[in-house]
Amino acid sequence: MRARSTLPLPLVSGLVEHFTALATRDNNSSAQLSHTAMLRPSDSPLLSEAAALIGPKVVEFGVHLLGERLKWLLKEMWVNVLDAGGRQAMHNHANSFASGVVYLTPTHPSSQTVFMKSPGGADFLFRNDHAGMKPGEFSADKWVSPAPDPGDMVLFPSYLMHAVPPNQGERRITLSFNAVPSQIDSWGYVVRFE
Repeated sequence: MRARSTLPLPLVSGLVEHFTALATRDNNSSAQLSHTAMLRPSDSPLLSEAAALIGPKVVEFGVHLLGERLKWLLKEMWVNVLDAGGRQAMHNHANSFASGVVYLTPTHPSSQTVFMKSPGGADFLFRNDHAGMKPGEFSADKWVSPAPDPGDMVLFPSYLMHAVPPNQGERRITLSFNAVPSQIDSWGYVVRFE
């Protein structure tokens, strides 16, 4: 789910100014990629403000994901700093149901987020694949997210594999997060998350 202008530009600027210097943790994908520690919205007034604006969009996405309007908890947030030449390897996010990326700086076309079907595959045995069909986010093996502006957000199921190709542009800064619903109920077997 794409949510344009989720965060206003003054908040985006505040997040960049405050958290860029805190992104000191190395990433094993690339020496040009670093991130902050895992943070909770309550760790910073800026994150609390961001979470208040992100939360309703996660609830909306949750309806599509789980078929029911539930309360959601943003359980962790972190800021990624990707310098020129850096990349993020293919990965997914464990121990959550929904994940998201809020773009805090302009993103060079070379480093737009790429979503991929799992290498293990859960595809139909037959495909509709010919010159006359137009692949989209549900029918392609790989899908590049639309070009984002600062403040835009993309939400996706946490199990979905994604990566960032080598950045051929300026520094790319994003705010990422994971979320869980308040509970899931499978015919009376209820699991609650707090």
